[in-house]
Amino acid sequence: MIRRFQLFVIAAILVVAAFSTEEGFLFYLVYLATLVIGGSYILTRLGLADLEAGYAVSQLTGHVGDRLQVTYTLRNTSRMPKPWLEIHNPTTLPGGLPGRAITLGSRSERSWLVRAPLIRRGHFRIEPLQIRTGDPFGFFEASASVGQGIAVVIYPRIEKLPMWRLPAASIEGSHSAPERTLQATPLATTVRPYAPGDAFNRIHWRSTARHGEIQVKEFELEQTADAWIFLDLDRSAQAGRGEDSTVEVAVRVAASIADKALLENRAVGMTVNAHRMAILPADRGSRQHLKIMQLLAAVEGDGSTPLAESLVAAAGRLRRGMTAIVITPSLDPSWIRPIAALRTRGIGSVVVTLDAAAADRIDRAERGRHGERVSPLDAAADEQRAQRSRALRHALSEYELRVHAVTPGASLAEALT
Repeated sequence: MIRRFQLFVIAAILVVAAFSTEEGFLFYLVYLATLVIGGSYILTRLGLADLEAGYAVSQLTGHVGDRLQVTYTLRNTSRMPKPWLEIHNPTTLPGGLPGRAITLGSRSERSWLVRAPLIRRGHFRIEPLQIRTGDPFGFFEASASVGQGIAVVIYPRIEKLPMWRLPAASIEGSHSAPERTLQATPLATTVRPYAPGDAFNRIHWRSTARHGEIQVKEFELEQTADAWIFLDLDRSAQAGRGEDSTVEVAVRVAASIADKALLENRAVGMTVNAHRMAILPADRGSRQHLKIMQLLAAVEGDGSTPLAESLVAAAGRLRRGMTAIVITPSLDPSWIRPIAALRTRGIGSVVVTLDAAAADRIDRAERGRHGERVSPLDAAADEQRAQRSRALRHALSEYELRVHAVTPGASLAEALT
């Protein structure tokens, strides 16, 4: 706007000077300025005419570590070339989407592919495509918006846990790994010839008639030891920043364990004490997998409900034969008693602790590399946290709870064995 005003002032002064002095050179400048400015205006106005544009996104969801592919296409259907076009996609995706300046000849088309890494989980937007053009002198510009905005959901990274095993439940037909059993369960897998000692109610009469000798059924224990994940996002217990923070590590652990359990045909439920208490009823299958990933993509470490209260609030939803999995960086031992009390109801327990002190050390090292000052009081805080961590481990060992310790930056497959 300021440039246009300055141009108008200079043009007015030039016209007044030309008619006042009647100098031929000034009239020549007036004619030249009229030609340049008029041509620039017409060129800008026609810069977006007869132009077709669009973009296509390869996927609307993905996991951290994946790459989002965006294909752009511009087509000029007129005989007039487009000497300068600037294309940009505004977005809230971390890292953004790179723009491009191109030239289109008459009746030509350009396409290109952008691969954007997905580096942070969350819900993001890709706004409509913005196309801008102008004249070579920068006097005028025109812009247009193409398409509609879309939402992109980035789920947390899922790590494979080949050695992760839930403890066997205390009811038949609900063990965590298939094995032969002498008891009759709902899962009959094959038949075999009768052997002395086999119960008569295990005889499969149709197979007996077909083979001409007595055949009995063999059973396996079903993979239905259900799991309930308690993800602790109480802000008072969190430490670190970025991918090595306790929040991000805890979310990755929850996503990986839930994925493993659902692949084993278990029902998985989840309680998250984030800004609002979120309780996801236990279910199995791909639909439950989607619900869990949608929840974990949105949560942050801003909860105000202590873990002990979350355990008490959701304990009534757990049934006999389930396994409660607690994921927490909390050093407050008050949550140990509620999780240990579940054993009397036939509910197994697994605890995954996160090393908040290590997350803080990584954060301080990162800040030091960027020139930020580190407080000398951090060493004393680390010592106090180490004492509380030792006290927590002692309390967990008293109740004989199964514990896995996860350190930021370490492999989850190695920690969860």
